[in-house]
Amino acid sequence: MAVSDEYLDFVLDQLDSVGTVVWKRMFGGVGLYLDGLFFAIIENDTLRFKVDVSNRAVYEDAGMGPFRPYKDKGHTMNFYEVPVEVLEERQELAVWARDAFGVAEMAKSKKSGK
Repeated sequence: MAVSDEYLDFVLDQLDSVGTVVWKRMFGGVGLYLDGLFFAIIENDTLRFKVDVSNRAVYEDAGMGPFRPYKDKGHTMNFYEVPVEVLEERQELAVWARDAFGVAEMAKSKKSGK
């Protein structure tokens, strides 16, 4: 699940308009945080955003599926791959990133009982 420095730099540059994105290496990948909320993950030089029922269909319509951290097991995570054409278009990527951040905010709100 390696992440190259070049890919990480590219993603951070593409996300510049969203705000200050902080990254942390974790389990061979990289977690991306905005305002302290975990909203994206990079693994194997692939960007994935957090999803729920509010935005999952957009990813599925683009042919993207859930993140499977262990290929030999059925476990999936609520992170879907960002299509390359979205990753390469800063303005569109910002929209998708803000949606993923909204999902992270909602998850935090549910956990805290608000």
